[in-house]
Amino acid sequence: MDYLYVFAGLIGLFLGGEALVRGSVGIARRMAIPPLLIGLTVVGFGTSTPELLVSVDAALRGVPDIAVGNIIGSNIANILLIVGVTSLVWPIVVTGATLRRDTAVMVAAVCALVPIFWMGEIGRLAGFALVAALACYLTLAYLKPGDAPAEDLDVTPPASVLISALWVIGGLVVLMFGARFLVDGAVSIARSFGASEAFIGLTIVAVGTSLPELATSVIAAFRRQSEIAIGNIVGSNIFNVLGILGVTAVISPVPVADRFLSFDLPITIAVSLILTALLLTRPVIGRGVGVAALLGYVVYVWAAQ
Repeated sequence: MDYLYVFAGLIGLFLGGEALVRGSVGIARRMAIPPLLIGLTVVGFGTSTPELLVSVDAALRGVPDIAVGNIIGSNIANILLIVGVTSLVWPIVVTGATLRRDTAVMVAAVCALVPIFWMGEIGRLAGFALVAALACYLTLAYLKPGDAPAEDLDVTPPASVLISALWVIGGLVVLMFGARFLVDGAVSIARSFGASEAFIGLTIVAVGTSLPELATSVIAAFRRQSEIAIGNIVGSNIFNVLGILGVTAVISPVPVADRFLSFDLPITIAVSLILTALLLTRPVIGRGVGVAALLGYVVYVWAAQ
């Protein structure tokens, strides 16, 4: 039953995330919200909602290792797993000077976690600070969009506002059930096999909550839309740290295990710097880099046990 819970949770997160994004984009477009702001807020939060619900649920139920592991593991999976799979589908063509700003924010966000993790708990004050930093980033990105593409995600909205609202409500309901099933099943499996809750959060739960990002980036790769694929990954990592972890801590302060500061966070910072270097120095992220990224993810999962 635990495996069925995990499977049902993963399916629920994927379908719920898709429904939420589709409905939210439909409402935003009919309210004449600029496409760039839709991409930065509605789509960004929409694809990161699984991480939010899982982390909040885990924190409230007394399993903080899954709450933190979900965020850190999602960022690592976004870079190594999703970039790897996406570049194997089609090499990622790197364009856009705004990548300098966005990758800098991504690296700065994960580096800001070092002193927070060092304190042993992500308190409400730190949570408010992270959310405030996200608000500043979104404001800057909206006021100075640079050469970002006009449309950040190719989503066909529903026919009317009412139908869009039903998509949003249905997506949230499915996401909530999916988050509950995934956390229940993952915790039970971890305890039955003697695996740590942190490891389950960093791997199974993190990959599960990253399914919307994976689907978005792979579909964009098939359509040869490199800027969407890589923008989705970088944007998701920013939202995970500043938005999801921040909101979770505001709702319920989250204790941080020592392993996150000594092992998992340094790896997150390292892979973020590597991705930044690749994006700023190479015109194309080819299949060779993709294979290396996937091998790196396998090594990480093995070492994280």
